[in-house]
Amino acid sequence: MKLSKNMKLSKTTHYSWIILVWMIAANIHAADPDLIARGAYLAKVADCESCHTAGPDRDLFAGGLPINSPFGIIYSTNITPDPITGIGQYSYDDFSRALRQGIAKNGKHLYPAMPYASFAATLDSDIEALYVYFMKGVKAVNYTPPQTKLPFPFNQRWTLMFWNAAFATQETYKPRADRDAQWNRGAYLVQGLGHCGACHTPRGLAFQEKTYSESSPNYLSGAMVDNWFSANLTGNKASGLGRWSKAEISEFLKTGHSGHEVAFGSMVTVIENSTQHLRKEDLDAIAHYLKSLPGQKNKSSYKPPVNQDQKVLPGVVSIGINKFELPGAGLYSGFCAKCHGDSGTGKAPKIPRLGGNSMVLSDNASSIIRLVLEGGKGPLTITGPKPKEMPSFAKKFSNREIADVLTFVRNSWGNSAAPVTPREVSLVRQKCCVKN
Repeated sequence: MKLSKNMKLSKTTHYSWIILVWMIAANIHAADPDLIARGAYLAKVADCESCHTAGPDRDLFAGGLPINSPFGIIYSTNITPDPITGIGQYSYDDFSRALRQGIAKNGKHLYPAMPYASFAATLDSDIEALYVYFMKGVKAVNYTPPQTKLPFPFNQRWTLMFWNAAFATQETYKPRADRDAQWNRGAYLVQGLGHCGACHTPRGLAFQEKTYSESSPNYLSGAMVDNWFSANLTGNKASGLGRWSKAEISEFLKTGHSGHEVAFGSMVTVIENSTQHLRKEDLDAIAHYLKSLPGQKNKSSYKPPVNQDQKVLPGVVSIGINKFELPGAGLYSGFCAKCHGDSGTGKAPKIPRLGGNSMVLSDNASSIIRLVLEGGKGPLTITGPKPKEMPSFAKKFSNREIADVLTFVRNSWGNSAAPVTPREVSLVRQKCCVKN
């Protein structure tokens, strides 16, 4: 019994020493309010909140969010300055190595769900500001998130050293002399802390991003993430940003709404937690950089109709075809036209137009299929309009009916894109666990 008490005392004393050491280490750097504020802003740029906070009613940065990956669920870690369950015992070098190389203090390799391959481009001065913010400006939360347990062989984290050597090749960002300061600022934000390529760049056979910069035509050309197809951000005039102005891109990142589209899916949290909080000059720099990317080819196209008030399909009235005889046209008129209009013009900025909508014209129709199945709601932002909610049609429409109405939308009002098949709808329905 006496030994047990001593052991208990020893454990308590040990914990107290850890707290003491942590408190001393945490005060090595002066609590510079300006540096903390800068780090807080950079944490918004990096959107740390969306992945490291388990929900709106959970502690900020305490981790525990389940992140879907092709190999199973990965739980985000606690990145508060708690010395036991968080990163409170991390030195600056530990923090920098985790952020830019994907290696934790204990030497464990982090899964690339943490976008360290992109964060590698971050400047030392920004890493320092982030470190001071997370040590000084974030509340410590004693919480141990669920452990990630992927099946063999993906649970062998040591193998990631080979993955990193082959694919995590990004280096600290170096400004291009042939570009202006605004372009370089935009490139730095997009390629580094903004890690836009993590969602918008196609993946290779090893699930690596095919490229980390505009040096490859694959960069930001669209990719599948968690059963959503993330948009093509190149200058393609049908499925990309070719017809968007810089001001429209900047406004979309600020509010989640534009005359072209309304944000949906995982982009909603990105805008709510990250981009709406960015300074206008940074949003403008991102838009400036994105508009410099040449358009990548795809099969769809868009030709604006001469008469913008044209109903249903171009030529339908003139050739005397009853619009309700066209597959999908009747469903559109009965269920979609009330919000999106007979002419597919929508009601900007709350309800997106469908004629010339870049996501509608994407070669990969997964996102619009999922939207029809599940419904959705745009982001709620400080300066944007109150978002409208799109209802779910999973129980109302069959796979064939959804395929027909989406094929109709993808080939009306100047749109020209491949038809959607019932099998495509069925696959999305199964993956997203949506039942009839």
